Amino acid sequence: MSNTPHTLRDEFPDQMDTIHALKVKSPEFAQILEDYDQVNDQIHRAETRLEPVSEEAEALLRKKRLALKDRIVSALQEA
Repeated sequence: MSNTPHTLRDEFPDQMDTIHALKVKSPEFAQILEDYDQVNDQIHRAETRLEPVSEEAEALLRKKRLALKDRIVSALQEA
C-alpha cells in the first residue's frame, strides 16, 4: 500500500509521544485524531482517483482536514 500523504506521523514526527498521551487521556482528542485520519484517507482516495469526487467536494475535505489539524496543533500547544 502506498504512503498516504499528511499522516499524523508525517505532520508531527517529533510529537508522536505527546499525541499518544493525549489520545489516551482525552476521548475528545482521540475522536479528533480518528476524524483526521478518516478525512485524510478520503482525500487520498480522491487524489488517486480510487473514489473520485468533484473539485468542490475535495476542497471541502481539505478545509475539514485543515480545521482538524488546527485543533490538533492547539491541543499539542496546551499539553
